[in-house]
Amino acid sequence: MKRRNILTLTAVTCIIIGAGTILFNLAAEAAMEAGSGQVERVPTNYQVSDSLTVSSAASEKKEDDSAKVNYHVVMDSLNTGTPTDMDLTMNEAARTGARYLETIFGLDLEGAYVHMSYNPGTETFPRAFWSGDVLFEMERTPESTRWTYMIDAVTGELFTIGYGRKLDVSVSLDYDPALEKDYSIYAGLAKKKAEECRLMNSPIDRVEYNCQGYSGNDPDITVNVIGENGEIIYMCFSRYDQTFLGFIADTSRRITESALDNLAGEVDSVEFQQ
Repeated sequence: MKRRNILTLTAVTCIIIGAGTILFNLAAEAAMEAGSGQVERVPTNYQVSDSLTVSSAASEKKEDDSAKVNYHVVMDSLNTGTPTDMDLTMNEAARTGARYLETIFGLDLEGAYVHMSYNPGTETFPRAFWSGDVLFEMERTPESTRWTYMIDAVTGELFTIGYGRKLDVSVSLDYDPALEKDYSIYAGLAKKKAEECRLMNSPIDRVEYNCQGYSGNDPDITVNVIGENGEIIYMCFSRYDQTFLGFIADTSRRITESALDNLAGEVDSVEFQQ
């Protein structure tokens, strides 16, 4: 039990959403599993959050993939997965992600470069997903301003979305103990954003402090937004200028926690047998 709690707290509770961090970790895990032949599709029962799906997703399946768009969509050069007939196509997934970016960040993708990647699921996230890496420049570097997202490969449900940038000023990345006692400004921002973008399926009950960290040279803070129905989403903001940096949906949180519980149970079982 202690080991399981430590795993869950480490991987889920103290989450720093800096754009690309989650996707990078999942991509790295997928690459290692692919090399050892461990990647497999995990059967799941889909219980989709109404607030995090695109209403026209069903009709998207009927659209021609050659439909004109105002941005460039390419398969990520590091992609190793192959979508099945059940999954959204790359262009369908890109269009779905584009609408999430417009709804949540107000982003117009005119002229953007969208790098898509398909993954049939990993050991710590056993659900097939499409991920997008969106930039407004051809060359991708760690310092590039980018927007990233992960969506369910079948339903288009949003799992995570994030924004990453390199600040043009030097700011402290140190932990701020005062924020743990008074994070009201971020609680207010989180509640407003969650309600405006309909990120939850129930009224908000409360907002709790989660952790602090940084992505690149941008210091951040993460809070838990808890709904009256028990739903929990993680929302991240810059401690430099309070810019919204992204969030992790309740479905994503539950998938990860369940997978970590299973892994911890397997470790405990092996140790017990030894």
